[in-house]
Amino acid sequence: VPERPTLGNTDYAFEMAISNIRYGEGVTKEVGMDLQNLGARRVCLMTDKNLSQLPPVNAVLNSLAKYSINFQLYDNVRVEPTDQSFMDAINFAKKGEFDAYVAVGGGSVIDTCKAANLYASSPTSDFLDYVNAPIGKGKPVTVPLKPLIAVPTTSGTGSETTGVAIFDFKELKVKTGIASRAIKPTLGIIDPLHTLSMPERIVANSGFDVLCHALESYTALPYNMRSPCPSNPINRPAYQGSNPISDVWALHALRIVAKYLKRAIRNPEDREARANMHLASAFAGIGFGNAGVHLCHGMSYPISGLVKTYKPKDYNVDHSLVPHGLSVVLTSPAVFAFTAQIHPERHLEAAEILGADIRTARIKDAGFILADTLRKFLFDLNVDDGLAAIGYSKADIPALVKGTLPQERVTKLSPRPQTEDDLSALFEASMKLY
Repeated sequence: VPERPTLGNTDYAFEMAISNIRYGEGVTKEVGMDLQNLGARRVCLMTDKNLSQLPPVNAVLNSLAKYSINFQLYDNVRVEPTDQSFMDAINFAKKGEFDAYVAVGGGSVIDTCKAANLYASSPTSDFLDYVNAPIGKGKPVTVPLKPLIAVPTTSGTGSETTGVAIFDFKELKVKTGIASRAIKPTLGIIDPLHTLSMPERIVANSGFDVLCHALESYTALPYNMRSPCPSNPINRPAYQGSNPISDVWALHALRIVAKYLKRAIRNPEDREARANMHLASAFAGIGFGNAGVHLCHGMSYPISGLVKTYKPKDYNVDHSLVPHGLSVVLTSPAVFAFTAQIHPERHLEAAEILGADIRTARIKDAGFILADTLRKFLFDLNVDDGLAAIGYSKADIPALVKGTLPQERVTKLSPRPQTEDDLSALFEASMKLY
């Protein structure tokens, strides 16, 4: 095959990888049959302390009992996991010698289960071997993993579709993760009944994650402008840049968010809205799981990692935390005002989907229009007024910038390159929103 010349060593291909997805009200009852079909003998069921008392976990337990599945329960997953909480789950998985995994929960549970499966399948690996560079070594995963069935209970991360697991690296006070197609779940069971037990703020914050997944993957650097071009397809990153297939999913997810998110937050009995947001989460996951996210997510990791005393409403936790979706959305007006110089027509299209009237809009105002549309959206939903409202001040900006710099895996997918001064200005602009 003749060598294909690439412009300045940029990539020339993209790859589409997602988990199998099954959707339907009450479909969780099939999980026992799935494990039977897999011939599973020792199953690890992972969840967190809050969820272990709630209907989604009950539905799984009933199915496991009905089909006589031998399992061990690990319910010690931490909401917003850390390297230590990952290690605890990994040690449990190594001791258990499981041949299949079931994760019931939000992104924290599913991501923890992915990491446990990976390191139990590769027991001689050092923890940093698979963690994203430059914090870890970012080695490709070449070991076979065990089947993992993910049952999401929030409508946010899309973790049931992606090969990404995110955690707080305590020593550096920064979020990072593991990204490899090899760790994506075998099957995502999307059961909209599980969204009915979600409190209002959890619906809101997980919905903001869907919103930013869709916006960031649609506006990300195009796949054929990302460099370097991998010398071997195993080195092609999971986050490849915007591409024609991811674009379809991102736009579709954005339309659902525009139509249903406010309804899902305001009325817990609105089954149509909650079911649609559960699907939107998976759709956006398919989009960003292959295109990637960029600055909102890159900047969100230190916002979560450096949290001081903030405790969000509706979260039953014993530690301070900034919910992931909130940490992402608070910078979104500033970020999209900044990135809109590149592909302004995409930013304008997104603003229109979210309700802006763009009939007389000038293309050069795309960033301001999208930023204003996002501010109105957040104001309507009583979102905290910027980073200052969750405990940050201008004095924290250098630390926030420092925490963003190692997030190259996502920040380099921003369509517009950024300097440290640019990042400082974006954090400053995000201190107050309204």
